[in-house]
This record gives sequence, structure tokens and C-alpha cells, in this order.
Amino acid sequence: MKASTRRLAGGLAILAISAALLTGCAAPQVTDYAGEKPTLDLRQYFNGTIDAYGVFTDRSGKVARRFTVVMTCSWQGPPGNETGTLDEEFTYSDGAKERRVWTLKRTGEGRYVGTAADVTGEANGQESGNAFRWGYTLKLPVDGKIVEVQFDDWMYLMNEKVLLNKAEMSKFGFRLGEVTLSFVKR
Repeated sequence: MKASTRRLAGGLAILAISAALLTGCAAPQVTDYAGEKPTLDLRQYFNGTIDAYGVFTDRSGKVARRFTVVMTCSWQGPPGNETGTLDEEFTYSDGAKERRVWTLKRTGEGRYVGTAADVTGEANGQESGNAFRWGYTLKLPVDGKIVEVQFDDWMYLMNEKVLLNKAEMSKFGFRLGEVTLSFVKR
């Protein structure tokens, strides 16, 4: 084997190994959960009153804030073209209160867009199996200013009453912290 052929073969082997390693580090996709049960249908789960219990942890993993949420949820419109309203009332451990009202629209099989007053543009999401993932930019008040942060938000239906939620918050691609929530349907 010529030296140039050996170098080419060695380079291709390194490229193949690198590609395999990168593929192994690929982020999960919502479709990875297509076969998981019970199947999550946002229109069914987020309908009625739901209680949620959550924490925000900072970059180091320290709990920076605890909160509860009472959600009143409803859907209107013809099947396949429903619009949902998720009215969230937050109460934080320091006594602060906050309200966010989401308007969700089903745009296709398992796909949704959402808007809220403190969300820049639209949130885009997809459900598959027992999971739902959506991304959005939230406007957060910090020290008298509004800071826009990105959320990579994952939800997993555990049973007909319990849904777990884990959302990573970042700015300019840097992880700022994480929100962990447990939803319990009444």
C-alpha cells in the first residue's frame, strides 16, 4: 500500500470514528419517545385544573427559587383545529405572584404553536409518544430590566394525572439554570 493511500485510509478511519462519536453525543429528539406509553395528548391533559410544584436551579444546581402553579386550562374549536388557553397563576416561596396566559394552537399532527404576553414570537412544539418538547424565548424581569432567555422545555406524561417537566434555560447558548416541575391533574 502506498504511503498516500495509507494516509487517506487513516484519515477516513479517523473521520468515521469522529462521526460515530458525534452521533453518540447527539441530543435526544422528541420522536425518540414515539413508542412510549401512556400517549400524551396536550388537549386532553391540559384540560381542567392542574396543580404544579416546581423549582428553579441555577448553573451550580442550587435551588434558587421554589414555586407552585394553579393552571386553568380549556380548549375551543372544531377537532383538529382547537385553540387552547392555559391560565397559569404562580406563587413563589418569597410570596411573589405572577400570571402567564398561554394560547396554544394545534398546527398539525402532534405540532403546536403557543403565545403569551411575556414570550417573544411563538413557542414551537411537538408531541410524540409520552413526550412533548417545545422551545421559546421568555422575557424575564431581572434587576429592573427585561432579559430574553431561551427555554428548551421537555414534558413527560407519567400517568393520566402526573406530568413531569424539565426545562433548560440559556442565553447566547450558555446554560443559566433549569426549571423542574411536577404537574398533577385534579
